[in-house]
Amino acid sequence: MMTNLDFPECIKLTDLGCSSGQNTFLFMSEIINTISMLCQERNQNPPDIDCCLNDLPGNDFNTTFKFISFFNEKLTSKTPCFVSGVPGTKLMTMEFWSCKVPEGLEKKKISVYITSSSSQSDYKAYKNQFQKDFTTFLRMRSEEMISNGRMVLTLIGRKTLDDPLYRDCCHFMTLLSDSLRDLVFEGLVSASKANSFKMPYYDPTDEEVNEIIKNEGSFQINDLETHAFDLGHCKGESSLQSCGAKPGEKEANCMRAVSEKMLVAHFQDAINIDTMFQKYAQLLDKLEVT
Repeated sequence: MMTNLDFPECIKLTDLGCSSGQNTFLFMSEIINTISMLCQERNQNPPDIDCCLNDLPGNDFNTTFKFISFFNEKLTSKTPCFVSGVPGTKLMTMEFWSCKVPEGLEKKKISVYITSSSSQSDYKAYKNQFQKDFTTFLRMRSEEMISNGRMVLTLIGRKTLDDPLYRDCCHFMTLLSDSLRDLVFEGLVSASKANSFKMPYYDPTDEEVNEIIKNEGSFQINDLETHAFDLGHCKGESSLQSCGAKPGEKEANCMRAVSEKMLVAHFQDAINIDTMFQKYAQLLDKLEVT
């Protein structure tokens, strides 16, 4: 991209969904360091770089900016860059994969997402919602991109093609359902509230992603890579010491980071989030033992 643009004087980088931790600075620093290296190799002046950290207006940008010192440590050169917090966009990022839960889902049992026992209609509802929202996302992002610009998307997908109801990467969603079910059995959450909670999420195959991008027409795929996904398993005593967490606790914390805001928005004061994810960690511990 740098070569195609003939080493421009200014480059804008935007993280759509920067959240409130230090992860956004990991990849921002990687891009800036790569640009600096290219400029040195080609004897070019480094560009001014605008790093726009974007998320929903309610995001904790103050916490994010506390990691500026961490960001500076990751930079290998003094390439000029300006970091800004940008709340909200035309599409209100972070929820673009599924802006809302699909309509027409069965609400007869506590299941926050698709499982092997789900109906075909539930699967089709999630898939159709993803196609609609992902298409909208691509169209709106294309309006913001300059010619020869690049966009990098990272999302959780699945490998299985033969059985659309088999979710090879979503055991953590099943554990979330089981945790809610335990709270209902103990009288801590109402069954009707738990039955109506569904995750606004879909895990596509790479073929599905390819098809939607091709049909929408704004972008072409330069590279598509798939990687094994580890949500944070910690096995063995040495691993636990390096994780700094008890068995199951790290994965529970990962899932909490993803789902807490949605759970609170749905249940409000009718759920104890700490208790919820203590249940989650306990269920995971049982799986690890067996």
